Amino acid sequence: MKKKLIRITTVPISLSGLLQGQSRFMGQYYEVIGISSDAKKLQEVGKKEGMRVIPIELTRKITPIKDFLALVHLWRVLRKEKPFIVHSHTPKAGTIGMMAAKLAGVPHRLHTIAGLPLVEATGFKRRLLNVVEKITYSCATMVYPNSTGLQEIVLEHKFTKPSKLKVIGHGSSNGIDTDYFNPDLFSEDSKTQLRKKLRLADDDFVFVYVGRLVGDKGINELITAFRKILSEFDKVQLLMVGSHERELDPLLPETDEFIATSDKVIAAGWADDVRPYFSISDCLAFPSYREGFPNVVMQSGAMGLYSIVSDINGCNEIVQEGVNGTIIPTKNAEALYKAMKQVLDKKDLLSKEKSTYRDMIKKRYERSFVWNELLKEYQKLE
Repeated sequence: MKKKLIRITTVPISLSGLLQGQSRFMGQYYEVIGISSDAKKLQEVGKKEGMRVIPIELTRKITPIKDFLALVHLWRVLRKEKPFIVHSHTPKAGTIGMMAAKLAGVPHRLHTIAGLPLVEATGFKRRLLNVVEKITYSCATMVYPNSTGLQEIVLEHKFTKPSKLKVIGHGSSNGIDTDYFNPDLFSEDSKTQLRKKLRLADDDFVFVYVGRLVGDKGINELITAFRKILSEFDKVQLLMVGSHERELDPLLPETDEFIATSDKVIAAGWADDVRPYFSISDCLAFPSYREGFPNVVMQSGAMGLYSIVSDINGCNEIVQEGVNGTIIPTKNAEALYKAMKQVLDKKDLLSKEKSTYRDMIKKRYERSFVWNELLKEYQKLE
């Protein structure tokens, strides 16, 4: 009889996307049960990951009444299921999940931190989020920041004691499948066709950004830096793969206008498969203000790209300065411009090191390595 492992996320896409394949892998050793919101989508994830699922309404926003009802519902489920381990991911699932698991007497309550939204919060909201974080960690028996930078932030704010904290492997919640993110899968013909479709010249140097087009991803600074690059270089393009979230974190009007009107910016929109875009690009530009452990930087590295990233947790662990990328200060358009200019000045040299960038990702963040390191943590509890 396998022991029960319950994994909780706020929304199903985290179980199927951010943690893709992990629950199916753990199913070899435990009876895995997935809990999240949106019953229909959760059922689809359950089939995909080969696990039983239980829907519970969880919201991403602060909703006291709904949160209390979710806590009671989850407590009842845990009392009935009697799991050996409850492992939560994402902020709201962590708070509700760890509180309910403690109240239900679950012996092993694990929470993974994949980012801290409070880093950019201020005032009352920041104080509230600080309290919520402390409650989450106090109810957990172990807390796993998915980067050493996040661990340092947790310790700096004294959210919990050092003995409760551990980074799995070299970081990352799920690692990366480098067989899937492999530049060899894309033929020269397929790359030529995509470049033609996007109206890229054969000799255009392509900076690529992948992610949401919002302020805290550094898009305003990216456009400011790129406009300065255009005043000095001709054969350069900026490829942006992602969607706007204008209601949550809108860009500056001049940023939006330039993206919409410049023939040097290609706004490709959202893409389920970003690999083709990486395959035709030369360098990742990712000036985000905050991250957990960014998949985009691992993905681009696995596809053989040099990366320009912000000096924030996760990014500054994946990238080694001057080896597989350049690390710049956050919210600094001038530093970003200088890094982009430096890349263009030595583009021929950097293009020869594509295998080095890929090998660095394979060595440290291969998905099977991350899964087995987490499995070791589970097995220590038995």
